[in-house]
Amino acid sequence: MGKQPLAKKAEMVDEVRSLLQASQMVLVIDYRGLTVSEMNQLRAELRKADAVCMVVKNTLMRRAVADQKAWAGILPFLSGPTAFIMIRGDIPAALKAYQDFAKQTKKTEFRGAAAEGLSLTLDQAKAIAELPPKEVLMAQVAGSLKSVATRLAVGLNAVPTQVARGIQEIPASLARAIRAIADKEAA
Repeated sequence: MGKQPLAKKAEMVDEVRSLLQASQMVLVIDYRGLTVSEMNQLRAELRKADAVCMVVKNTLMRRAVADQKAWAGILPFLSGPTAFIMIRGDIPAALKAYQDFAKQTKKTEFRGAAAEGLSLTLDQAKAIAELPPKEVLMAQVAGSLKSVATRLAVGLNAVPTQVARGIQEIPASLARAIRAIADKEAA
């Protein structure tokens, strides 16, 4: 194979840049040993989670991320045959799809990941994969906020009630105190 024409390389860099801009996280994997059908199987599984798997030359990826600080975290992983999984949608679902594929084939190696300018290890990426889906997290936060608001409303309603009880208790307490003093003097 000859060298790619400069225009084609520039087009590829632009395509990668646009995919990166739409992505939330990028996984870097070693794809050596995977057959074409296995790679197509991985791509199909990742598509379900709104993720794309691309094989891009490391030099072209360096060019694509050169002016994007958010993706500088992948630079340490650019060596040897490299495939990139660009996750646009559900991060936990995409990570799980990759992990299941890796367990099944035992031919791919996870090198690292990047998100928000940070390099992530396999353990850090797995921790993210174990998070509940975004919708569940949002529902939990909304439930917590509702709970706080409810407790605040109950607390605010309780204050006037307790003040009223305290005010009602003052005359009764005074009467008991006066009765106790009178009983003490009588004795």
